Amino acid sequence: MAQYTEVIQQLKSQANADNVAGMARYAIKGNELLGISIYTLRIMAKSIGHDHALALKLWDSGIHEARILAGLIEEPDKVTDTQLERWVSDFDSWDIVDQLSALIAQTPFVIQKIHEWAVRDEEFVKRAAFSLIAEISFYHTHMPDADYEQFFPFIVNAATDERNFVKKAVNWALRNIGKRNLALNKRALEVAHQIKQLEPKTAQWIASDAIRELSSEAIQQRLAKRK
Repeated sequence: MAQYTEVIQQLKSQANADNVAGMARYAIKGNELLGISIYTLRIMAKSIGHDHALALKLWDSGIHEARILAGLIEEPDKVTDTQLERWVSDFDSWDIVDQLSALIAQTPFVIQKIHEWAVRDEEFVKRAAFSLIAEISFYHTHMPDADYEQFFPFIVNAATDERNFVKKAVNWALRNIGKRNLALNKRALEVAHQIKQLEPKTAQWIASDAIRELSSEAIQQRLAKRK
């Protein structure tokens, strides 16, 4: 595939060792990091367009930025359950998880994968579940409030997970649900207070941070205007 070779060459030509060092300071890691910014990758994706076959090839390259680019050019309607399971098993950095969540959220499998991955033990697989909740809470305006109830038990159960990339995603998911409207804000605050009763410091942090933001005057005023 000539285009694949050209894209890989283009990526490697933009490798930046200084950026790789900077990414490490933000806990971004991977088997082969080139140090290319997400802004550059988005420009490349726009010039390439959507291409399922190329996305599969780029993912299989194992290059960190090529995998992010794969998610940007992938065609959501051509993604399969098998593909998602194969890709999620390769997740090795929080930025891969969060960038790919935008793609997965557009597939028919998003709710199914939240349910499956939220109870998995692998750190980045589990993060993916809560990154997806955060993603659809922000972008999927068509989901009824009642549909968010299915996510709260997952959030409560994962609130005791002390791994940094899991706890931050759990907090993110809870906060994004609570910023949809006043009704879900009230429900998310109830869940946050429930979590605050749990003993681990991780749960205390998740709850306190969510309560602080969701009960803030700025959020309450913003949601009141959406009535």
